[in-house]
Amino acid sequence: MAAVYLLLVTFNWSVQLASRPCNLSSEIAGATAVGRLPLTIEIGFLPELPASAYLSDRIPMMTTTVPATSLQLRSLVKASGELELSLASIPTPEPRDEEVLVQIQASPMNPSDLGLLFGLADLSSARAGGSAARPVITATIPDKLMKAMASRQDQSMPVGNEGAGVVVRAGASPVAQALLGKTVAVLGGSMYTQYRSIKAVQCLVLPAGTRAAEGASCFVNPLTALCMVETMRREGHKALVHTAAASNLGQMLNRICLKDGIGLVNIVRKQAQADMLRAQGAKHVVDSSADSFVDDLTQALAATGATIAFDAIGGGRLASQILTCMEAALNLTAKEYSRYGSSTLKQVYQYGGLDRGPTEINRNVGMAWSVGGWLLTPFLQKIGFEAGQALRQRVVAELKTTFASSYTREVSLAQALTLEAIAVYGKQSTGAKYLINPSLDAAV
Repeated sequence: MAAVYLLLVTFNWSVQLASRPCNLSSEIAGATAVGRLPLTIEIGFLPELPASAYLSDRIPMMTTTVPATSLQLRSLVKASGELELSLASIPTPEPRDEEVLVQIQASPMNPSDLGLLFGLADLSSARAGGSAARPVITATIPDKLMKAMASRQDQSMPVGNEGAGVVVRAGASPVAQALLGKTVAVLGGSMYTQYRSIKAVQCLVLPAGTRAAEGASCFVNPLTALCMVETMRREGHKALVHTAAASNLGQMLNRICLKDGIGLVNIVRKQAQADMLRAQGAKHVVDSSADSFVDDLTQALAATGATIAFDAIGGGRLASQILTCMEAALNLTAKEYSRYGSSTLKQVYQYGGLDRGPTEINRNVGMAWSVGGWLLTPFLQKIGFEAGQALRQRVVAELKTTFASSYTREVSLAQALTLEAIAVYGKQSTGAKYLINPSLDAAV
C-alpha cells in the first residue's frame, strides 16, 4: 500500500449560496446566505485502491493535443431579473509551475452546485435558445427574491464544486510533473469545464485504471455523511435521524451506520424509497406521507434513542414533527412528570433547503430543544487536520463500497443545458442525480 502524504491547502473560494439545498458542506451544505467563504481544505495523496469499471466506456483516455480554447458552463443573474445559463468559450488555461491542467471527465451535479447554477430562478419559466452545441437557458427570478441575488448580479459565474479527470499538462515543478498522465480527483470550484488548471497539491491521485467517475464524488457526500456521525458522537448522542434519506448521501449514511452499529432513523417521502432502503439493510425507515407517520417515527425514535437529526428539507413542519416525536419517545420512559418536558436536549440540524419556505416549530416539544444550521467546512475546521484526514482515509479505503455513488445519467455540458435534462435533475429528487462529462463536448 502506498504511503500517505499529508498536505494542507487554504484558499478563498467565491460561492453563491441561496435558499436552495446546498450540500458541499465541504460541501457547503444548506446555507441561506450569499457571500464569499474562506475555505480550508486538507487533502492527502492517499493509498491506492484496486481498479474497477464504473460507468460506461465512453469516458476517453488522455489526449496529447490540448485545444487553445475550451468550454465552461456559466451562470449569470442579470439585474433585470433574468437567469442565463450558457457555455462560454474561454482560453484553455496554461498551468503555472506548481499547477497542472486537468481534462475534466466527470463532475457530479450536487445540490450545492444547483444552488449556484439556478440561483432563485423559477424553473417553470425556463426557456431554451441558442444551438444544440451551444445552448442558452433563460428563466425569470421573482422580484421579491432579487435582493438575495444582489452580490452576484451581472457576474458570469463558473459552476461545479468537485470533479475528476486526467492531468494532460503540468507545470515545471517536480510535484506537478509527477502527476502528468494521472487520473485525479479535485475540489475547488469551476469544475463544469473541459479543462481546469489547479495546484498540484490540491489533486488527489486515483489508482491506475480507476475511472474519473469513481472519484468524482469522493469529497462532498462521503465527508458530509461521516461528519454527521462524528457530530453525533462529539455532542453526546447515541443515534441519529436523517431526512431525504433515500438520496445518494442518505444511502451512504445508512451504510456507515450499519457498518458501525449506529442507530439510524431514515425519513423518506415515498413507499418506494422506504422499500429501497430496507432492501439495503436499513432497520428503521418511516414514510412522511403515511397516515401513521407520527406514530411510526415515535416508535423508531424510542427504539433507537435518537435525539439528533440532520434535515435536508428545511422549510415546513418536518423539523417540528421530529422534535415532537423525540419528546414523546423520551416521555415513554420518563419516571416523573415535568411541566417543562424532558431535560434531554433534542437537536435538529438543517443542512439543506429542499423546501424553501419558513421552518415552523410547534411549542409542544418541551424546553430542551434546538434547531440550527450545519455546514461541513466549519466542522472539519473545528475537528482539525488529523481527525479530518482520518475520515478521508476511510473514504478512500471504502470508495467502491460504503461511499460508492450512482448516477441516473451521464451528460455533456451541452446536454446538461436542455429543458428535458433540467426538468429531471432540477427537481433534486431521489434517483435523479446527473454526472457531467465535459470531455463529451466537441472541441471549440
